[in-house]
Amino acid sequence: MWMSTDADQFGGPKGKKFKYKQFEALLIKNHKKPMEEQKEILEKTIKDWIGDL
Repeated sequence: MWMSTDADQFGGPKGKKFKYKQFEALLIKNHKKPMEEQKEILEKTIKDWIGDL
């Protein structure tokens, strides 16, 4: 399985990029959870980050 992120995705409170370190920290924080739950967390995090942008 291959995972990647759109590192150029703008959002957040200041309209900045979702950086690799944020993505890595999110993966590490949730790595012991079931894959389906990880997927939901990742999708929600990115959707929340994008917001209205």
